[in-house]
Amino acid sequence: MNPTAATRAAIRPHHHIVQSGVEPTAADRIRQAGRLLPRPEFEEALRTAGFARYHIHHPFHKLMNAGELTRAQLQAWALNRYCYQAAIPKKDAIILSRSEDPAFRREWRKRIVDHDGEDGGELDGGIKRWLKLAEDLDLDVDMVRERRYALPATRYAVGAYLDLVSSSSLLVAVASSLTELFSPVAIGERVPAMLARYDYITEDTLAYFKPRLHQAPRDAEHALSLVFEWADTPDKQADAIDALFAKCDILWAMLDALHHAYVTPGNIPPGAFTPPALV
Repeated sequence: MNPTAATRAAIRPHHHIVQSGVEPTAADRIRQAGRLLPRPEFEEALRTAGFARYHIHHPFHKLMNAGELTRAQLQAWALNRYCYQAAIPKKDAIILSRSEDPAFRREWRKRIVDHDGEDGGELDGGIKRWLKLAEDLDLDVDMVRERRYALPATRYAVGAYLDLVSSSSLLVAVASSLTELFSPVAIGERVPAMLARYDYITEDTLAYFKPRLHQAPRDAEHALSLVFEWADTPDKQADAIDALFAKCDILWAMLDALHHAYVTPGNIPPGAFTPPALV
């Protein structure tokens, strides 16, 4: 039996655990089968289940790639997404602090440098590059940094991510980062689409994304190797998939909030960023 067929057999849904018309997830099926998946099958389950929930499929993302967002809507996206970008090194510092393994900490801290940059070096860091994106979209950088003008749902979603890596097992915290497996796909679509369809966006505007094309795969492979090592029971394998789902839900919820506030029906919460074009 090839890995694809084996995985499907191992996590095939059972009719008695389908409730309220909701199909069991890949994690549910692993728990139900009670069998530790071999590494190729486990990896396939992670990649397949995670990509199905990745925010690349969200209507807001599709509108962006199609060139159908206004400058005001892109401003709202950049401002809100900054809340998430600014939290990434904090998230990684939390994960780093929870490990007793110096080798793990040495490898994981690369993520913090990627986003915060280094003093005296040429590396600006992802946060600085994201602020460049916001500035090129005619946003006030100080206002973006404040984060209080982001949507309430954005701030709550980011808080939920920090809580997830703080309060869950280290396995779950690491597995939640596996959305980076799919990041190059999103960037590979987003960057050429935006350059082609928004004449006020340049390669410098999107400078954040170029380093991520090699940083994200490097980080994903490291996290994946740890998940393979640590998830040594069916329940732990299911926990890893659920962690990936939780992270996908956080990213999806952020785009849901953007779409609801700035696309349709256009209900911007009190106190949130209101582009001049919408005033």
